[in-house]
Amino acid sequence: METSSAKLATTYLKAFLISIIGIGDQLTMPKIAFGTRQEATQPDCLKALVVEFITTFIFVFVGVASATTANALAPNSMVGLFAVAVAHALVVGVMISAGHISGGHLNPAVTLGLLFGGHITLVRSILYWIIQLLAASSSCLLLRYLTGLSTPVITLASGVGSVQGIVWEIVLTFILLFTVYATIVDPKKGSIDGLGPLLTGLVVGACILAGGSFSGASMNPARSFGPALASWDWTDQWVYWVGPLIGGGLAGFIYENFFIVRTHAPLPHQEPF
Repeated sequence: METSSAKLATTYLKAFLISIIGIGDQLTMPKIAFGTRQEATQPDCLKALVVEFITTFIFVFVGVASATTANALAPNSMVGLFAVAVAHALVVGVMISAGHISGGHLNPAVTLGLLFGGHITLVRSILYWIIQLLAASSSCLLLRYLTGLSTPVITLASGVGSVQGIVWEIVLTFILLFTVYATIVDPKKGSIDGLGPLLTGLVVGACILAGGSFSGASMNPARSFGPALASWDWTDQWVYWVGPLIGGGLAGFIYENFFIVRTHAPLPHQEPF
């Protein structure tokens, strides 16, 4: 029965992805801006990388520390889940605001979504991904040293299969990126201008409450990678790369094509290396 359900879920997932590809054939996707190798040495890029490291470090440190505390004081309880959701909501909202120099991505899936929307170059995206993973790993290693405890690793709940976990992460990350686009990126956001970081933080907290008991509600490959490295436990790790990256990319692609009304020139599509 379990095998049959897994096959059925896999079939539905394939059909979903094929339908998305079919829609994509009918849309005009902005070409990805590649950037140049010299971009990595430009002062504004270097400043952005430093800020992205600091903000991602703080985000992961607070998030993982809250999970560590919840596991110690209220393991497997709604109170613990609520505390973790609130901690993530607060630190995400503040760090996005504090990270205005880099954009406060904090998340490789966010960076990928913005790359697919033409809002960041491929070169800078790769640099951001490296910095985000370094920051997440450093914060978790420091936290393990400070607490003497293993950092809690995000894994699928008992009874939740890999395909189910991937779909959970696709949906939750899509919600996150849709919110980022609607409240921060979209130039027509209107009266909510300036509230984007707070609203994004609230959505992160809501998604953790919704999916935390099932997939872990990572929505962020770096947030999953850091604790896994510090504890050297790679259980279900691939799920938290595949799901968020698909969800983030889809959200950026769809919002950019359906809802963004451009009033400015996009990033140049082709630049010589």
